[in-house]
Amino acid sequence: MEFRAEARYMRVSPQKARLVLDLIKGRRVEEALNTLVFTKKRVAPTIEKLLRSALENANYLSTEKGIDVDVDNLYVKRAVANDGPRMKRIRPAPMGRAYRYVRRISHIEIALAERGKNGTENVATVVGEEEKSAKRVKAAPKKAKKKAAAGKKKKAAAK
Repeated sequence: MEFRAEARYMRVSPQKARLVLDLIKGRRVEEALNTLVFTKKRVAPTIEKLLRSALENANYLSTEKGIDVDVDNLYVKRAVANDGPRMKRIRPAPMGRAYRYVRRISHIEIALAERGKNGTENVATVVGEEEKSAKRVKAAPKKAKKKAAAGKKKKAAAK
């Protein structure tokens, strides 16, 4: 099961938010919180608050809704910073001109998931997916041989 929290219209550029989000992706929640406490970026406290919100969402669902969740076994499955609307601004420039610049806004989303007993998340596999990929690999050399043979015929016809 996945537990999400989202912060919208944050006044930080998505590129700067992604720098901090990349630090916590895939980590356990305790490690991620510890990392955010000692990160010097301005967006780190906001992301820490968001991570705590996602953790509380998981805690709420485990107590109130009766879903069996081990809160100590959660990790950051997905941490994304998407573009929000941009604010266009104008700065005065010499000789009566104006320079335009953009203030970027981001939507930050964090999703937590529970690791399985063996240290990985329980992932459902699609039956037959491996067979399809093996067929594609085998088919590629046949196509290459056909193209090579066609190229040789064209060269022979040109002579």
